[in-house]
Amino acid sequence: MFLTGIALAKSKSKVILVRMLSEAGTGCSFNTRRQRVGEKLVMLRYDPFVKKHVLFKEQRKIRSI
Repeated sequence: MFLTGIALAKSKSKVILVRMLSEAGTGCSFNTRRQRVGEKLVMLRYDPFVKKHVLFKEQRKIRSI
């Protein structure tokens, strides 16, 4: 059996790990998963520094899962 480039190629992951950063400017962040082909995430979550629910926006991709 011969190994070809096609047999060794890896497929891309469908899910990526991203860092979510608080829009309140406190520096609070958390990591979450999202679909690779989906839009960037915006979530309403609790920020313990402000003690309120604030928007968290996707800051950057961390890695593929």
